[in-house]
Amino acid sequence: MAGNHFPATAGNSRLASAVTRSPILILILSLLLLSIIFFFSFQPHPTAHSSNPNPFETSFVASLERLLSSRTPIEIRDDTVSSPNDADVQRLDDLMRKREDERLSGDPLFPTSFPIRVYVYEMPRRFTYDLLRLFRDTYRETSNLSSNGSPVHRLIEQHSIDYWLWADLIAPESERLLKTVVRVHKQEDADFFYVPFFTTISFFLLEKQDCKALYRDALKWVRDQPAWNRSGGRDHIFPIHHPWSFKSVRKFVKKAIWLLPDMDSTGNWYKPGQVYLEKDLILPYVPNVDFCDAKCASETAPKRSTLLFFRGRIKRNAGGKIRSKLGDELNGVEGVIIEEGTAGEKGKVEAQSGMRKSIFCLSPAGDTPSSARLFDAIVSGCIPIIVSDELELPFEGIIDYRKIALFVSSSDAVQPGWLISYLRSITPARIRDMQNNLVKYSRHFIYSSPAQPLGPEDLVWRMMAGKLVNVKLHTSRSQRVVKESRSICTCECRRPSMTSPS
Repeated sequence: MAGNHFPATAGNSRLASAVTRSPILILILSLLLLSIIFFFSFQPHPTAHSSNPNPFETSFVASLERLLSSRTPIEIRDDTVSSPNDADVQRLDDLMRKREDERLSGDPLFPTSFPIRVYVYEMPRRFTYDLLRLFRDTYRETSNLSSNGSPVHRLIEQHSIDYWLWADLIAPESERLLKTVVRVHKQEDADFFYVPFFTTISFFLLEKQDCKALYRDALKWVRDQPAWNRSGGRDHIFPIHHPWSFKSVRKFVKKAIWLLPDMDSTGNWYKPGQVYLEKDLILPYVPNVDFCDAKCASETAPKRSTLLFFRGRIKRNAGGKIRSKLGDELNGVEGVIIEEGTAGEKGKVEAQSGMRKSIFCLSPAGDTPSSARLFDAIVSGCIPIIVSDELELPFEGIIDYRKIALFVSSSDAVQPGWLISYLRSITPARIRDMQNNLVKYSRHFIYSSPAQPLGPEDLVWRMMAGKLVNVKLHTSRSQRVVKESRSICTCECRRPSMTSPS
């Protein structure tokens, strides 16, 4: 090669001469070279599975750290406005109706066909990245506890569905795996509008006055958008997964779609007319324990010597009063472990150990009809015993819970001896079948980055497709600016000294 000169040596000359005179040696060297090329060419290329046994991230903290360190948030210039007028709203309505007509003529399954098209608002950083950084930077603090001794950061993790959905929607399309939803960058293309405001983080980690101001600002920002005024918010999605978050301003967004932990009907958490199944969607809590996969399930199956296990707060309010009754009834019964516990790190370890040693896990109502304990049991391979008369479960209509859980009425559960007698009557064959199903069904309850097909993020959009027809029907062609009062109530935020409803 030009510019590269190597000095000739006696050894080099003799080798060159030998090679030139020996066709056999040339053949041998050629075959050796081809063998080396063949060997390396057909080695299996490293894949996500071979280089990393867990190719997707299920830890909120780890996923968040990766997102904040790998992406520099930039304010994208989108088509939001500071204060819409009738012309802005009419213009957007005309564009959206034109796009819908085009899709309807080209797709006979519209408006329920996939992918669902979602417009993600580019809200100011104080509503999104600043709150995520606040969580990340204060995560290791141990003094920030709720009144029952549970770290507020753990409660935020349990209700972090807002993060997982948003992280998937904003990820580069080349990194996404879901085919049921796509992010659009023009409002006229959207089926739904996602509001990425982290209501739970702000509720627990901000001072009262700061939280009050942030709630007020976020509400005004969203209600100032033409898309909101076009539909009255009916096609807007709000993650309000903690029952206390965004509470005092909810009446101003009651037409929007809320992502909730359950449909509490006692009036303690939601006012009448605010939440209902036709409008809103129930999402599972983020599990507080590690997933017991097929290998784990196989190893723990012969070691499950406890018949029934429960660890958590026994004294609860509202619908959770059933816990104390069950505690009294089951206390001291052979094969049953009923323990008082909290959601701290020690509590997580003890709860996980107990669930993996048990056949059945008690899942009574908490302060609301639901409880994070149900999803901890599912991913632990412990058959849930659901004692909650008014519970609506996530993704009902897609998931058949009868294959993985047993449902018991409150009146039966507190009858002396009834529950234990019932559990002991379950055949070993049925128990094995349900345990096998738990391993298969766990994928529906494990949030991850990237979001996985048939994971909870995917099922959200499958369920949302069923709401699209109703949304379109309520957004008429002659939609005008919503004439609702724009007065904003005073936000009643709470400091992190409150008790978790989980």
